[in-house]
Amino acid sequence: MAIQIEQALCIALTFHYICIIKQFKYRTVIFKIMEKLRVSLIAFACCIMAFFSSYAENIYITTQNTTLVIDATKGSELRYVYFGEKLAPTDLDNIGQAKTMFQMVYPPFGMVCLSETALSAVHSDGNMSTQLAVESVAQKAENNSFITTIRLKDKIYPFYVDINYKTYSDTDIIETWTEITNNENKKVVLTKFASAYLPIRKGDVWLSHFHGSWGAEASLVQEPLIPGVREIRNTDGVRNSQTDHAEVMFSLDGKPQENYGRTIGAALCYTGNYKLRIDTESSDYHHFFVGINEDNSFYDLSERETFVTPVLAFSYSNEGTGGISRNFHKWARNHVLPHGNQERKILLNSWEGVYLHITEAKMKQMMDDIAEIGGELFVMDDGWFGDKHPRNTDKAGLGDWMVNKDKLPNGISDLVDYANRNNLKFGIWIEPEMANTSSELYEKHPDWIIQAQGRDITPGRGGTQVVLDLSNPEVQEHVFRVVDNLMTENPAIDYIKWDANMSVLNFGSNYLPKDRQNRLYIEYHKGLETVLKRIRAKYPDLTIQACASGGGRANYGYLKYFDEFWVSDNTDGLQRIYMQWGASYFYPALTMASHVSAIPNLQTQHMIPLKFRIDVAMSGRFGLELQPQHMTPEEKEMCRQAIADYKQIRHIVQLGDLYRLVSPYDGSGLSSLMYVTENKDEAAFYWWKLQQFVNEHYPRVKMAGLDPERQYRIKELNRTDKSNLPYEGKIYSGRFLMANGLEIPYRHDYKCDYASRILYLEAVN
Repeated sequence: MAIQIEQALCIALTFHYICIIKQFKYRTVIFKIMEKLRVSLIAFACCIMAFFSSYAENIYITTQNTTLVIDATKGSELRYVYFGEKLAPTDLDNIGQAKTMFQMVYPPFGMVCLSETALSAVHSDGNMSTQLAVESVAQKAENNSFITTIRLKDKIYPFYVDINYKTYSDTDIIETWTEITNNENKKVVLTKFASAYLPIRKGDVWLSHFHGSWGAEASLVQEPLIPGVREIRNTDGVRNSQTDHAEVMFSLDGKPQENYGRTIGAALCYTGNYKLRIDTESSDYHHFFVGINEDNSFYDLSERETFVTPVLAFSYSNEGTGGISRNFHKWARNHVLPHGNQERKILLNSWEGVYLHITEAKMKQMMDDIAEIGGELFVMDDGWFGDKHPRNTDKAGLGDWMVNKDKLPNGISDLVDYANRNNLKFGIWIEPEMANTSSELYEKHPDWIIQAQGRDITPGRGGTQVVLDLSNPEVQEHVFRVVDNLMTENPAIDYIKWDANMSVLNFGSNYLPKDRQNRLYIEYHKGLETVLKRIRAKYPDLTIQACASGGGRANYGYLKYFDEFWVSDNTDGLQRIYMQWGASYFYPALTMASHVSAIPNLQTQHMIPLKFRIDVAMSGRFGLELQPQHMTPEEKEMCRQAIADYKQIRHIVQLGDLYRLVSPYDGSGLSSLMYVTENKDEAAFYWWKLQQFVNEHYPRVKMAGLDPERQYRIKELNRTDKSNLPYEGKIYSGRFLMANGLEIPYRHDYKCDYASRILYLEAVN
């Protein structure tokens, strides 16, 4: 089977390039040669493509439904020709004359100084100008992906920039990144080094982006692009999505719509500080530059050194913002996440149940309770460690990853065994990049922390927290050992919650030399990636959550190594609708940890009914974050039923296609979305009322994503009312449901401020 796929891929790719340059007369000869060289099809196809590409001016980069055309004439500037819906053969022939765009792909500073640039470099002789021309094009097939590399060279200096594009056979995402190489005799200073630049044609263009703060992450902001420079950036140093996200969408046909309209989406896949710039000047284009934030991070590129920028993933869809979301979700599951097509377990986390007051008895009691109602995983959160400096408050113990015997006299292994006896998996919380000044680690290695040289420490959480300097290989080894020791001693641990609760508050490295202090932000994240790669290589089956004071690490740079992220420390059911809505623009449901917590809510003091809280949590990766001991028997029974119902639709929610139906941001007083399986035989529909008024009127919600020709039976999940909905068990066509929807009652039988519904749709013959 693998050989057949390889053959088909190579034939398709080779034929594609033959067709592009219209050499159809060679097709039969090519196929006969390929039949005789069956064992080396990949190499043969690459040779054919490289041969033809050396004669072609235009480079065609295609996905299932899109085409990117680049003019790569040797000796000339690399320029965009087209990006959008997939082109027909006649369009490919004549696209250059259509003048859809002709912007430089990677504009450098120095020759055209009036505009924003992607690259700025000070050469070894002090010259600040760079002029890049195409030198060569290389292309290769790699598994089910295809990589194009266009090498640019400065017209004077041995200074090279490789522009890379990677596409996949099964998704509509293009990955691009840049490799900058200094072959000069002395160092070159990079003062600007974007991952990519994209020109966006002016018109009625709207920007969707995501702003927030602790407890209110991923808030959707949609606004028209106007003249001036729009900058979205991060300077945290450790986390990069608490305040703003490194993802944006451009709606090209006016105000963003969910299921129609030309839309471009872009996500920078990086763990560190970033900068997104949109320069709207007097030309016909909005100029979008994205990459590492170069502020206080200029990079000295040594002789023969290559600097590799982070990947920018971008996509085009004529199905609106929803089409872009579905493209990114599929790409994430198939090509980014460590376990992207595996269903996530239903868990209970101990944090909001007991906080730091962990004891062996409480952990076992919580395991008994979650096992009784059908859960699959128990996670012991912060507070289990520290000997000389016990972790009884957030002021001590970080860095000392030994079990606190007063709290857990029989150690972690006893809890892991207890979980196993309850048919549960066991997980644990760590914060390995951090320390407290009240810790044995800090007492032994005060030089391991990030600290402005010659200045007092600026502590974080608890007045004692500091960040370890991951540019230091010794610190990298320490962080790796935190995980490795835990897993070696307790190999049955299934899940790690990896937290990061502090920014870089004062800038300085005790490890980096004086002339490389400017590299700290970048080298920290290189060190972090080094550690994460080692952990993933040694423990490929481990599930790891990226938590960072809540949603501080929702970025695909992290999700190459983490399975999910904690959306927010704010577990309020109402506000979570807004945050999870924003996060869903780029992240699939199985990455969004969504938990049911107790009331009054810790952050908002809202008294939201349990059903509503459950229904919100069930739209993401479902879990609980409370003390089951404090629940009534009726509440436990409701959670038991919810877990059973979630197991019925888990594969739809976590692995299906998302359709956002009514936004909580549009002021209509409700929110609704649904998930549909790829073959459209099942769906899960969610509806939440956000406000309560007398004489209220809400829109009837039309469904989406169904097969119009199929029939669907309706079943309500998590039903709490005494009577069924009138259409319970009834059958409707996908066409009817998408044209009309179903009338949802505004209230429940019991008195409450909120109402919510989950419907399960199953196709029937």
